[in-house]
Amino acid sequence: MREQGVIETEELVKTYGKFIAVDKLNLRVDEGEVFGFLGPNGAGKTTTILMLLGLTEPTSGKARICGFDPTREPLKVKRITGYLPEKVGFYEDLTARENLDYTAALNGLSREVASRKIDELVDMVGLSEMAGHKVGTFSHGMKQRLGIADVMIKDPKVAFFDEPTAGIDPEGIEQVLTLITNMAKQKVTVVLSSHQLQQVQKICTRVGILSKGHLVAEGSVDQLGREAIGGGKFRVEVQVSEPTSKLVKSIKSIKGVINVESSGDLLLISCGKDLRPQIARAVVDSECLLVQMKIEEYGLDDVYMKYFRES
Repeated sequence: MREQGVIETEELVKTYGKFIAVDKLNLRVDEGEVFGFLGPNGAGKTTTILMLLGLTEPTSGKARICGFDPTREPLKVKRITGYLPEKVGFYEDLTARENLDYTAALNGLSREVASRKIDELVDMVGLSEMAGHKVGTFSHGMKQRLGIADVMIKDPKVAFFDEPTAGIDPEGIEQVLTLITNMAKQKVTVVLSSHQLQQVQKICTRVGILSKGHLVAEGSVDQLGREAIGGGKFRVEVQVSEPTSKLVKSIKSIKGVINVESSGDLLLISCGKDLRPQIARAVVDSECLLVQMKIEEYGLDDVYMKYFRES
């Protein structure tokens, strides 16, 4: 029997009058995943997140966060989730520590526990030296890092981030992405909504692409690339000292190999699954020198544009 996902939706729908914002969404995200939620403005990403957080009610369908219904059990969901919106808001006349202390109090943490956790968190996000400064003096990147500390103060099981690197310099972006990756290593399930596709590809284990409320694609970037661009095939590029006819014939005889193209010292092999061990053996048995072998990788930019051209 399959274990329950940390996040699950079943035929989830949200309408505003005649406008369908989210249309029969079926989604599953497991513990410790960094799930990239992609799509243009108006695709339904933020609406979905708000339904999962219990901040807006679905029109129909079901949603579960760690087994809890956000509509019927909103307080239970809020206790185990954190949310960093695109425009993070703090009391700017309070210090970073005072803002975090306020969040801790709202979540029922004792003063002793709150003080210890705040010390740990401001250190984790690189704000120890600024913890006593008013947030109104902070740069956008510093506020984003403080926002991550604010999300983490109640030890959430699930964290939602909406454009967490928008308007941040390159160094700040790396810091934020590292912090999010480290959260996942601590078994926090992360949903990341962003238009920065290279950043999503860098840290997300899987992605889901929304278009007009529909989930048009879901899976790892490599899987989606094979499906959308590679026709469902694995493509292996092999560089050898001399691609003899004997070698080409040997590779073609491997079960699962669909096609072999030769160009100079390169062989481009299409196959139904990853056959690199079998291909390497064929090269050795054919007494050819294997220079390098790699499987074709797909960029999320190409995958994203492919799905939107079709939709």
